Amino acid sequence: MREAYHEELDSIGEGLVEMANLVGSAMGRATSALLDTDLQLAESVISAHAKADDLQRDLEDRAIAVLARQQPVATDLRVVVTSLRMSADLERCAVLAQHVAKLARLRYPGQAVPQDMRRTILEMSQLAQRLMAQAADVLITHDLDAALQMEQDDDRIDELHRSIFQHLMDDRWHHGVETAVDVTLLGRYYERFADHAVSVARRVVFLVTGEHADELATDPPTAHTETT
Repeated sequence: MREAYHEELDSIGEGLVEMANLVGSAMGRATSALLDTDLQLAESVISAHAKADDLQRDLEDRAIAVLARQQPVATDLRVVVTSLRMSADLERCAVLAQHVAKLARLRYPGQAVPQDMRRTILEMSQLAQRLMAQAADVLITHDLDAALQMEQDDDRIDELHRSIFQHLMDDRWHHGVETAVDVTLLGRYYERFADHAVSVARRVVFLVTGEHADELATDPPTAHTETT
């Protein structure tokens, strides 16, 4: 009976990893559709969003079933409750990837991103995907050092996000209002995607230690242990 219970908890964690990998891939494909003007790829990202919704609903159903049947306490309760919140973060990432693909579709056969902004958008996408891959690893390993490091890794995305506004306010901007809006939205999509990836890692810190990531900022993660 106890073994089956822990298998249920493990399956929730595995579902979160699957979802993180799915949304990371979706953002990569959406960006390719955006920068390569690939309508077919954009459509595939948009239609694939249903799979992320299905995964989230399945995770929620399993988590609620564990709460109802097992009445977990201590760390096990944190696993279930925190997993529900992480699945919401990951679902938002799926929506953001879909937004990028929808913008690619909206501007087809034209380019939503002007040539002088392509490098910034591509780097933001690559960093966002990398953060999500790191979040997936943290979900598997529960590596607190890696989880806390992600906060610093996110700083580069924030820098690029700010650089977009600086570029738009430059007197040399000549791409018009519509393109300015498109690029502003894209910057926001990637910045929020990265924030949600970091949020997943921060929730792993809470899951493992019972303390929030900012509470561990001045203490070595290995110093915090808890019995269940």
